[in-house]
Amino acid sequence: MSVIPCTANEELRERILQFTEVLKTQAHLLGDHGLDEQEFYDSGLFRGAIERIRGQFSATMRDKRDFASRVLNWLQERGAIVDWESAGEANRHDYTVEMPSGRVCAIELKGCLDGNNTNIFERPPHCHEFVLWSVCTNPGANPRHNVWSGIHTRLSAEIISRNQRVDGLIVWDMVCNTIGRPCPKVEVDPTRVTVVGPYQLPPPCIYVMPSTIPSPRNNPAPAPQTIDQVEFLAVLHEAFGGHPQEVNRVAFEVGYEGVDTVRKTIIERGGAIVAESNPTAIRRS
Repeated sequence: MSVIPCTANEELRERILQFTEVLKTQAHLLGDHGLDEQEFYDSGLFRGAIERIRGQFSATMRDKRDFASRVLNWLQERGAIVDWESAGEANRHDYTVEMPSGRVCAIELKGCLDGNNTNIFERPPHCHEFVLWSVCTNPGANPRHNVWSGIHTRLSAEIISRNQRVDGLIVWDMVCNTIGRPCPKVEVDPTRVTVVGPYQLPPPCIYVMPSTIPSPRNNPAPAPQTIDQVEFLAVLHEAFGGHPQEVNRVAFEVGYEGVDTVRKTIIERGGAIVAESNPTAIRRS
């Protein structure tokens, strides 16, 4: 058992490493820069180009927003949600979704969860539910490392330190069920695929969190919610064929060790603990 069922594609990761070495040693043969090998690497041209490409991939949200909007449109067309809209760049969340019950869910898109961007969010005061959605477009990323880093190292610290309630996390994107990230759910049962536009999607990985903020004195170990208490997660789970035993429940236990506030993160799935930390001091810069 692990924090998330899927794993990195080790063959792809090895190919990426091999190609990286080729690129580092033969990049001077590309293009018409007019420099010899020594001049090329001394000039900073290679490093500058790599940093520019990296920045472009990291900064763009177009593909992530396209994926999310296709999913939301698909849900709306089937009556699973009433309506949705983009929140605009002025807000610290990306979408608001009106649910059949009248509840409003705010959604914030994130990347692979292993970076500082995971820490940047603000729960809107008007929403009934607040959900983070990890859209990791890097096929070479390690989902198990990223999810644990995101939940324990980053989200738990922000939730506790800033009193920012997060009701749940979705880990699910266009790379799921591709050669870059095979899905164990579909490998066991190939019929568990839903076609949305160009994507053949497996059921999402869903993490449900407590409905209250952990506090050492007053609320040291709040229980995670059930998925039925977070309507958007319940709707998404049902619409894409999730099984009850696949829902992850995230609990935080918080206390003091000397002058430090420490927290323990426990993730349970299907009645079994799949990931658990030691008490870890909260360090925020």
